[in-house]
Amino acid sequence: MVGFKNRYMVMEIFLDPNRELGVDDPIVLTQHNVSQTIKDSILANFGECGLASSLGSFQVKYVNPITKVCIIRVSREEHQKVWSAVTLVRSIGNCPVLFNLLDLSGSIKACKKAAMKCEESKFEQYKIVVGSGLSAATVQHMHNCQEKVKLLEH
Repeated sequence: MVGFKNRYMVMEIFLDPNRELGVDDPIVLTQHNVSQTIKDSILANFGECGLASSLGSFQVKYVNPITKVCIIRVSREEHQKVWSAVTLVRSIGNCPVLFNLLDLSGSIKACKKAAMKCEESKFEQYKIVVGSGLSAATVQHMHNCQEKVKLLEH
């Protein structure tokens, strides 16, 4: 008997730069709104049959609203369809976004390694941009997010 094969995508989300500057109604990235946006894109581009075939193992496993990194799990047979749908996403809510694939792997272990490497480098960049305005709550939130990555399982 063969186990169920998944693919894990580590993706980076680029938000509209005007929203980053504190313009009204900033978008907060959550697993729910990222997942719903991707599902809507699959439905719009591949129809109900495409959505139904993709939902078997589709899950947004992790989203970090600070570094804008997310991890998506999908079945091996459907990963190209989901990847295509993700690249066609143009907005989450009313905020324009773009997705960039950073890593595609077949195991959660390799995915966690790539995500941690990306998280660390992006948080260092974030600290440089924010400078002395970095709060202790933000640092704690980032450490909590890194712990979530370390604890990811199937």
